[in-house]
Amino acid sequence: MPDAWSTGDFDQMSWHDCHVHGFRIAELAEEHGTAELELDLDFIVEWRCREDRTFEFRIAPATLVFHSVFGLRFELDYVEPTAGMGPFSLDGIEREMISYSAEHTSYRWRLPINWPTGLITFESPGFTQRLRGEPLLVQRQSLLPKERGAKGGG
Repeated sequence: MPDAWSTGDFDQMSWHDCHVHGFRIAELAEEHGTAELELDLDFIVEWRCREDRTFEFRIAPATLVFHSVFGLRFELDYVEPTAGMGPFSLDGIEREMISYSAEHTSYRWRLPINWPTGLITFESPGFTQRLRGEPLLVQRQSLLPKERGAKGGG
């Protein structure tokens, strides 16, 4: 299993039910009006169905960085479902190729949020993602704060 991925790996990846603990706009490129968008998330490396039909998950803390982000829209509603504060959960990540000219293409990204409710959209030519630790085997879809700093496991 790799510990790093990029845009070319998109079709083999899934971010369904991955929890996002934080986001940051970094490395501003003022001359282009773009920036890096960093998401601090619990990446579900593997879903395992147990004999009793319950699931367990191999999860690692990861940093997902979208490069040269433009046109960011971030909608997140903790009020409507009267949700307590905590990490939000992605439904997945979708992309659509867009062409500005024969030489310049990019993607329109859509990150639906399944809990509480929301949506993140933007344009970016691609991403990189790196695990920050070894995956842990747990019976929930996110890591506890102490596990996010832990190494090793299942």
